[in-house]
Amino acid sequence: ELRPHWITCRQDGTKGYKESQVNQVWLNPFHPQVQQFILGLIIEVVKTYDIDGIQLDDHFGLPVDLGYDEFTIKLYQKETGNATPPVDFKESNWVSWRAKKITEFLTRMFWIIKDYKPNCILSLSPNPYLYAYSQFLQDWKTWEQEGYLEELVLQVYREDMKGFLADLKRPELLEAKSHIPVSIGILTGLRVKPMSFTTIKEQIQLTRERQFAGTSFFFYETWKQMMTSETQKAEFKTLFSEGLERPRFV
Repeated sequence: ELRPHWITCRQDGTKGYKESQVNQVWLNPFHPQVQQFILGLIIEVVKTYDIDGIQLDDHFGLPVDLGYDEFTIKLYQKETGNATPPVDFKESNWVSWRAKKITEFLTRMFWIIKDYKPNCILSLSPNPYLYAYSQFLQDWKTWEQEGYLEELVLQVYREDMKGFLADLKRPELLEAKSHIPVSIGILTGLRVKPMSFTTIKEQIQLTRERQFAGTSFFFYETWKQMMTSETQKAEFKTLFSEGLERPRFV
């Protein structure tokens, strides 16, 4: 590691975070050098390329069991007067303190993007809110309410239709839908387990009936596996045979 002080950890000092069978580490979103590094990447893209927007996803946050590195502990002590962060990483005030720090970072990012390119939108593709906040300290409901999100593409990666529909009916999602374009991310499958095409069609239909702004699919490799027959390709094309105008919000 060139910059070990950029990496955050759990209470026991472990740093590894396993996702999709890959062991990763997590950059500390509270560290000013990490923030500057990420902002530098975004500024480079915004300045250099003719882009319509920047999209962040569910990883713009922090797994709730992380944040026990030396830098974060000292910052927490300084700002709260508490001796140490709670042992319970899901303790509400400790969750709230970390979530607010990520919100502050998001706010900085929004205004920096606007300084360089006022028409460049900030988009987010998070998990449903209750999970996003409690597991990844990602308070996207507040971000949307305060005007820092200009598009939402919610990851509703569910196999069961009942759960899928319940997520589409969440009040914070419907509130966002009245302010900004909200699209629904649909799971086409994982590397070893593609979803049934029937389920995908049903989920697309539900998002259309409830008048969401569009659909997004995760992930591309699964589509390649699914679109092997000409019949399925033709059927997929019929799902998107009509052009639709993008919703406009004033």
